[in-house]
Amino acid sequence: MYQDVMIAGFGGQGVLLVGKLLAHAGMLEGKHVTWFPSYGAEIRGGTANCTVIIADREIGSPLVQNPSAMLILNEASFKKFEPRIKLSGDLFLNTSLVQQPPTRNDLHRIEIRANDIAEELGDIRIANMVMLGAFLKRT
Repeated sequence: MYQDVMIAGFGGQGVLLVGKLLAHAGMLEGKHVTWFPSYGAEIRGGTANCTVIIADREIGSPLVQNPSAMLILNEASFKKFEPRIKLSGDLFLNTSLVQQPPTRNDLHRIEIRANDIAEELGDIRIANMVMLGAFLKRT
């Protein structure tokens, strides 16, 4: 078993939290795990992304150039990272904030109105958890 995923959005959307939760769940299952965050100098509103690898074997490097799955929470991250998804990878797209259609036809596109669903549930701040739930259901 080997799963690599990138989560990307802007600061304040809980991008790093989603990655930490995935990594922690992997550890609880006794898997080898890496979590590698990357973010701008801004605390909120800047770019943020992280990669998570969960595997049955040791992981040689936490760096992921072409993840097999990607959770995209905003349009800027979509424009920046869509080209990096592995061929025939899974693209989880927050269509509440991403209006542009994907440029690649090889991707398995899973569209989630994460912000809209979070608002319907009573708290926009859980849009990241909506995205995480969609990812967990698929994988």
